[in-house]
Amino acid sequence: MQLITELLAGVVMFATLMAWVPRNEWWFRGFDFPRLQILALGAASLVGFALTHASLQPYQQMLLVGLLLCLVDQARMVLPYTRLWCKQVVQATRVDPANQISLLVSNVLTPNRNKQALIELIAQQQPDVVITLETDRVWEQALAVIEPYYPYQVKVPLDNLYGMHLYSRLPLIDPEVKFLLSPEIPSIHTQLKLRSGKRIWLYALHPKPPSPTEAPDSTLRDAELLMVGDHIEATDQTCIVAGDLNDVAWSRTTRLFQRISGLLDPRVGRKFINTFHAQYPFLRWSLDHVFHSNDFSLIEMTRMPDIGSDHFPVLTILHYDQAVEALQEELEATPEDEQEAEQRIQEGQQQAQQEHPQHRQEEVG
Repeated sequence: MQLITELLAGVVMFATLMAWVPRNEWWFRGFDFPRLQILALGAASLVGFALTHASLQPYQQMLLVGLLLCLVDQARMVLPYTRLWCKQVVQATRVDPANQISLLVSNVLTPNRNKQALIELIAQQQPDVVITLETDRVWEQALAVIEPYYPYQVKVPLDNLYGMHLYSRLPLIDPEVKFLLSPEIPSIHTQLKLRSGKRIWLYALHPKPPSPTEAPDSTLRDAELLMVGDHIEATDQTCIVAGDLNDVAWSRTTRLFQRISGLLDPRVGRKFINTFHAQYPFLRWSLDHVFHSNDFSLIEMTRMPDIGSDHFPVLTILHYDQAVEALQEELEATPEDEQEAEQRIQEGQQQAQQEHPQHRQEEVG
């Protein structure tokens, strides 16, 4: 039992240190994801020390100190997504339906045959906007039944797991499909008009994850997200960014994106909304996100039931209210943040040029 406890402590220390390595390769960035799981293993190891180590040899003392430091580091990353933290987004109190917007984001899993589950969920929740990811032509045909209720549509059916569809009850203004860095990875950029007449921007994203089967590193994923964040900061928009970002809320890149863009995360101070993997409860983290400018307050953000995908859908209901800007402080980027973001964007653009020399890279907006 002592040996198992010590090996577990070693695993936790290794995983924690790997996440600190400033490299983009997937075998480093993969340790950003399972922080809750690493924290749970570390807590189990700590209990093991208490139960099995009546006295500690010098190497065991060092191991215990290292374990405690790693537990503090892991907790520092995940505690903001609990009620122990201050809310980043205020709860809406007086709601004007004309300034309300509800979004359903769903990574459907292309080979998922249970199309009806998503259709029934949309019919039940009746969101203003539906964003589907991994949708191909088969999914597009299945979702045709919702089109009478969603007259504004942007369709990008692809067979490469990066298809994307946007269905809206609210009018879309000049929607564009952009391939920012890769001809394989679309994103949707559009304005939409709330019932009050207020125009807001909506960005739907789904970059490739760093993994042995997708992308060898996170360079393009990080650059795409930071390009959008940089554009939002420069144009000072009322906006929402939504999608499967293939990154967790607590990663260095996502936190940098928030500081660069000034956008807020309604999960902070409330709860985890771990959307992946739907079939493995112990291996879940937050891949599907909704960020927004500080002139929105939160009505509700809820993980929806399983639809047969490896992701759970997420329903988010926001309320536009300029008055809440005084209550919600934008995250501010330091000069070092700006420099890091610019460097990572340039690295992504250079890598994209090498991988897709014929592709004309596009600007955000």
